[in-house]
Amino acid sequence: MSARPWTPEDAPVPVRIGAGGWLRAVLRGGPLFAITYGCLAILLLVRLVERPLCGLNRPVTPYITQFVCKSAYAILGIRMRVVGRPMTGNGAVVANHASWLDIFTLNAPQRIYFVAKSEVSGWAGIGWLARATGTVFINRKGTEAKKQQDLFEARLRAGHRLLFFPEGTSTDSLRVLPFKSTLFAAFFADGLAEVLQIQPVSVIYRSPDPADPQFYGWWGAMDFAPHLLKLLAARRQGSVEIVFHDPVRVGDFPNRKALAAYCEAKVRSAFPA
Repeated sequence: MSARPWTPEDAPVPVRIGAGGWLRAVLRGGPLFAITYGCLAILLLVRLVERPLCGLNRPVTPYITQFVCKSAYAILGIRMRVVGRPMTGNGAVVANHASWLDIFTLNAPQRIYFVAKSEVSGWAGIGWLARATGTVFINRKGTEAKKQQDLFEARLRAGHRLLFFPEGTSTDSLRVLPFKSTLFAAFFADGLAEVLQIQPVSVIYRSPDPADPQFYGWWGAMDFAPHLLKLLAARRQGSVEIVFHDPVRVGDFPNRKALAAYCEAKVRSAFPA
């Protein structure tokens, strides 16, 4: 698949929205907003009971999140194809990161908890959703590495299946950046390596023809609102393919760097050359 040279600050191809596009944006955006924030209200009410009874465990609310994400894809009209199966054991999921749309994409076929940079918690709209659904927020400062590892361990020991993006940033959706191994260290803590699994997942977006191949990518300094509007207004939608690779035991790898390198290779293997 061909594309313009990519850099984090590279500007996407501008998209003009006509009268028909604005109508589609309203017809899609209204139901999407209603389902997302209506279910958020229900989730918060359920959490009032779930939290004192179950603590860190969330036996009910992840199903609400999954319903919202499946509904979002139905409303947007983006076709989804799932290859392989989400793992069922304890552990974590790692995937490439292309867009804010990954939140809906990766939640739709499985029940997980995202790991996100601390700045996300302050984003209007998205921050509220992230906090309500149990997202783990991390600080990317090197001095916070030990604290982040302890937080990871606590959630993993509680049985949460965490999903994080080892690239550390989003891309134009056409490529995979080198995986950073820092967060993989939590899986090698005492008593965890022998019981945890890691599942690499490839997320491959295909733009609606004849749109820019980077149509679904959201990266660098791009604003959220214009990108969302572009998706809502699109006359035709593309598709996404989610490839669940076989999970691997953490204990089968000598260290975090070896595990990160393996996961990166598996995620890359599903992308076009």
